[in-house]
Amino acid sequence: MLDPALLIRADSGITTLTLNRPAARNALSVALMTEMEAALAAIAADRSVKVVILAANGPAFCAGHDLKEMRGLKGRDAVAEVFALCSRVMTAIVRLPQPVIAKVHGMATAAGCQLVASCDLAYGAATAHFATPGVNIGLFCSTPMVALSRAVGRKQAMEMLLSGRPVDASLAEAWGLINKAVEPEQLDAVVAEMAGLIAAKSANTVTVGKEAFYRQMEMGLDQAYAYASEVMTTNMLARDAAEGIDAFLEKRPPRWEGC
Repeated sequence: MLDPALLIRADSGITTLTLNRPAARNALSVALMTEMEAALAAIAADRSVKVVILAANGPAFCAGHDLKEMRGLKGRDAVAEVFALCSRVMTAIVRLPQPVIAKVHGMATAAGCQLVASCDLAYGAATAHFATPGVNIGLFCSTPMVALSRAVGRKQAMEMLLSGRPVDASLAEAWGLINKAVEPEQLDAVVAEMAGLIAAKSANTVTVGKEAFYRQMEMGLDQAYAYASEVMTTNMLARDAAEGIDAFLEKRPPRWEGC
């Protein structure tokens, strides 16, 4: 039996999805992306999951699309379906009710860099590198560009897309592609601490906040404030908000109900 392309582990409200094609540098094959899409759909419906960690086995985080597989495709429709599948996976991460944290220990290139940019939070080992090198092989990273241009500044994104050169973890942190670059031996602990911190919050509040964050970013200022005010009004009337405020005033830990 072949090892599964995606490993799934759940522990105390935290689900870890681990890309498991180390020999292929965790390239996003159709099989791997299909497993990811199914896993994300199951997580979205599972109220016991509070946080998702996206990790990878082997020396690389993700080398992007499986180019050998892509070269074997016949016809425009077959190629288009692969990119559509990848776009659905990336969108599912953004739309997932639970926050997703990327734990990047090695190179993340092309669609692998897109994967990092799509996550809500990202932490990288100081030895990690990030690149959108499609321009080097005649294939501009147009779909990775969507996530990248929403994570970093315009000129930083264009530098990566036009040059194809790798960016190290410290520069990725400065540009906002990752939250923090840490020593490799500290990466697991840093990600676990952040995941545990988020998992201890009201799941309902976190879900409401994540959805509102991405929706308001697509709006003009007046519309964003009107929308956010409606969201906050509804949130204020939720049981967890009442419990959280009472707990704060009474100087005790809150007892979340998740609603």
